[in-house]
Amino acid sequence: MAPAPIEPTIVDYIQPRKDKLGLPADARKRLEKAGIDLSNGYPYRPAVPLYLQDVYNIRNYEREYHDAGKRADPAKKALFSAAKEVKNLTAHIGTEIVGLQLKDLTPQQKDELGLLIAERSVVFFRDQDISPQQQKELGEWYGEIEIHPQVPQVPGVPGVTVIWPELQATERKASFRHPGGASRWHSDLVHERRPAGVTHLHNDTVPEVGGDTLWASGYAAYEKLSPDFRKLIDGKEAVYRSAHPYLDRDDPSAGPKYVERVHPLVRVHPATGWKALWVNRAMCDRIVGLDKPESDVILGYLYDVYEKNVDIQLRFHWTPRTSALWDNRITIHNASWDYEAAQPRHGTRVTALAEEPYFDPSAPTRRQALGLSDE
Repeated sequence: MAPAPIEPTIVDYIQPRKDKLGLPADARKRLEKAGIDLSNGYPYRPAVPLYLQDVYNIRNYEREYHDAGKRADPAKKALFSAAKEVKNLTAHIGTEIVGLQLKDLTPQQKDELGLLIAERSVVFFRDQDISPQQQKELGEWYGEIEIHPQVPQVPGVPGVTVIWPELQATERKASFRHPGGASRWHSDLVHERRPAGVTHLHNDTVPEVGGDTLWASGYAAYEKLSPDFRKLIDGKEAVYRSAHPYLDRDDPSAGPKYVERVHPLVRVHPATGWKALWVNRAMCDRIVGLDKPESDVILGYLYDVYEKNVDIQLRFHWTPRTSALWDNRITIHNASWDYEAAQPRHGTRVTALAEEPYFDPSAPTRRQALGLSDE
């Protein structure tokens, strides 16, 4: 049976390419253990929507969202008491939890993990024995799972995306000067009506040297701005666009266009109540109400604040079977391709969609809420 679009209402589509790249051994072992059917090839690619209007209609509806972190015990006793060790990796961002299996977390521990991610931005668990199905089940605790209209998926498990840089390089050639994969600062799915919240990436196969991922804190990036500059951008909105373009059904000769949605430049996390800068160089197009030269200057500065302040960043070196869970509402991330595909890298990703972004002028910064100097 030929691949179908993710929505039955999409009738104009393109059949995807067929992949022939051999799976890394550890990835195959994990997938086969989970009962994933690999007989029809790997990964599964849905049929690609042709028209922009159809993609706009995907998940374009009202839905309730309840942040798991708001239900949590602020002390996180259930989570922390069960761990062998809880290690903060930097002062501002990143925590590693040792001695717990994500698939075995209780509902209370899942809520507390949600709050920890909201506070520390990204949380790591090494040596995880977790199937794609269990990864999706955990993701559903944190929100509706995003099913992408065209990226590769694990066969039979919609919403579990395949992250395989070597596969991506068969579509877009990568090189030292033009790295492949996700080697640019970005935040996932900013074009959605309700963009990404918690993302869970499990890497079953990683290079021995290189292949690190970097994250930067949106809380701390906002705090780097002067109080007067914060006033300049507070309440402003920007146009955020999709990673993939599509044709306009009403004007196909105009060429590919991106899905665009308007969201605030500064948003508030519902679990912490803290303000965060929410821009990224890859997919933030322009500030609403400003001329392009004005918008470019301000956005360029905000990107630099996020990307060039190493004290608000974390660089994480993966080991096989490691899971990272981060909050796209308060971070940007960048995957280093310094290993240049010398060794394989393969993982699976699940993203839970969150609330419609909002700004609250009365919300504090993280440092203000924690009683730290805001200078």
